[in-house]
Amino acid sequence: MPAYKAPLRDIRFLLNEVFDYPAHYAGLPNGKDADPDTVNAILDECAKYAEEVLSPLNLSGDEEGCRFEAGKVTTPKGFKEAYEQWVAGGWQGLSHPTEYGGQGMPMSLGLMKTEMVGTANWSFGMYPGLSLGAMNTILQHASDELKTAYMPALTEGRWTGTMCLTEPQCGTDLGQVKTRAEPQSDGSYKVTGTKIFISAGEHDMAENIVHVVLARLPDAPAGTRGISLFIIPKFLPAADGSAGEFNHVVCSALEHKMGIKASATAVINFEDSKAWMIAEPNKGLEAMFTFMNTARIGTAIQGVCHAELSFQGALRYAKERRSMRALSGKKEPDKVADAIIHHADVRRMLLTQKAFAEGGRAMIYYAAQFADHMTNGIIEGDQKKYKKWDDKLGFFTPIMKGFLTEMGLEAANQGIQVFGGHGYIKEHGMEQIARDARIATLYEGTTGIQALDLLGRKVLIMTRGGAVREFTALIAKFAVDNMRNAKLRSYATALARYAAEWNVLTMRIMLTARKDRDAVSAASHHFLMYSGYVMMAYFWALQAQIAGNKLVHGGSESKEFYKAKIATARFYFDHLLPRAKGHATSMIKPSKSLTKLPIDSFVFE
Repeated sequence: MPAYKAPLRDIRFLLNEVFDYPAHYAGLPNGKDADPDTVNAILDECAKYAEEVLSPLNLSGDEEGCRFEAGKVTTPKGFKEAYEQWVAGGWQGLSHPTEYGGQGMPMSLGLMKTEMVGTANWSFGMYPGLSLGAMNTILQHASDELKTAYMPALTEGRWTGTMCLTEPQCGTDLGQVKTRAEPQSDGSYKVTGTKIFISAGEHDMAENIVHVVLARLPDAPAGTRGISLFIIPKFLPAADGSAGEFNHVVCSALEHKMGIKASATAVINFEDSKAWMIAEPNKGLEAMFTFMNTARIGTAIQGVCHAELSFQGALRYAKERRSMRALSGKKEPDKVADAIIHHADVRRMLLTQKAFAEGGRAMIYYAAQFADHMTNGIIEGDQKKYKKWDDKLGFFTPIMKGFLTEMGLEAANQGIQVFGGHGYIKEHGMEQIARDARIATLYEGTTGIQALDLLGRKVLIMTRGGAVREFTALIAKFAVDNMRNAKLRSYATALARYAAEWNVLTMRIMLTARKDRDAVSAASHHFLMYSGYVMMAYFWALQAQIAGNKLVHGGSESKEFYKAKIATARFYFDHLLPRAKGHATSMIKPSKSLTKLPIDSFVFE
């Protein structure tokens, strides 16, 4: 398994030079303590924890996996001790309110923490990651009494959390949920039902697990309008805040998975388990979206994590592995052969990984500022502020989740390819990255679901194209501002064309959908991928602009870093952005290409 090295130089480039996080934090009500020195110290300590504690457990955790016996789950060797260090370091509550024991830092710092932890060991990161979603849901929707009962232990990390949506008969279509909740005279409920695919649903690292569960009341209307949301702890909270009486929450099995094997994915049975409602009756799905959106941003980070880790492993190997001579002539004449990094096709694969990792990081760090404003709206009880920034983040979320996870998977596969046959062997760890990356395109809504959410809900229904117009206005401004800059003119020209085309394509689909109801579904995947490529292009152009300015005015201490940024931006525009053209062509083709063939014609003989 590649030894992880946190890309702190690139992280700080985005924070301090591209997005001006010091000014951003200074303008936040909860940002006064996030001064540059404090932020640097947090990043350094998180990097040290990720590199020295979590990274060494990644391969061994995959090989050992989680063990299930008599309803109990044992995590791989070293995981429990690593989690104890996590709790001792106060990492769980980094971005949560001080009144519950957190450090009160902006959410974006938590996302940066998630990236480093996840790249070092994604399986481990899922345990505290699921807790974050539970915490955010409780914080926004639960009563003060429930917050007092659960938030301190969750914030400390003594207790962990999950979300329980999926059931054997339904995944994305949550209108089919059958888990039932019976009201009790004391205001609580008894919940009975089975949930599957529950990440971190059972383990030995924390004293209690708090499940956030979708269930139906007896008189609930059918479909998604009849779903409520509940807190169900594995152990009921005792008077002193510890884990008390067992609540009949039973793990009946662990899933046998392709990847993330050190993360326990459980089947959970609720057997008249005592529960408390979060939010209003029959509005559980709306409240659960707080959790789901948190998880989707976290999953978008997974795409960056796997691209980064695979790139780091492939880069080291490409510098060491020798095979043949470069077509342009010997590069290392004193060696038996040239290192494979001198071959153009290997460079193509490495640059693809680098472009997706660093371009995706820029997309997430930009959107993370929206998340900071949104969470401050929650903390301040300002619903108008919350909705404004939630809507902005809502446009980015399906693009980041859908596009970045697909690109992370591609980057992981490229890493295997750089290694050749050695990449297919377990001991190098490259095949594990690809197996771990595969789930990212599936959970929290498949790429197809993200595509429908983006085009069908966010673009066509909710904003009538306004979300695209707002972002392309940002692209257009960059293009206008840099059209006369010789070094940036090619980027500006390309971006101006794509910005205009993105709006035209959106309008064409909107008009077509009036007559052809399948048009949106047929176009959605291509629309998502097109959106991702164009959005990432803007952030690469922005990085090239900053890097170019720094080369002229910023001194020489990071000259090679800035040159690499400019070269990678050029590669992205020359070799990766053109893929958007194919998606543009396909998204406006008639839907009958997909729907004309009768179902009975899909035959196997």
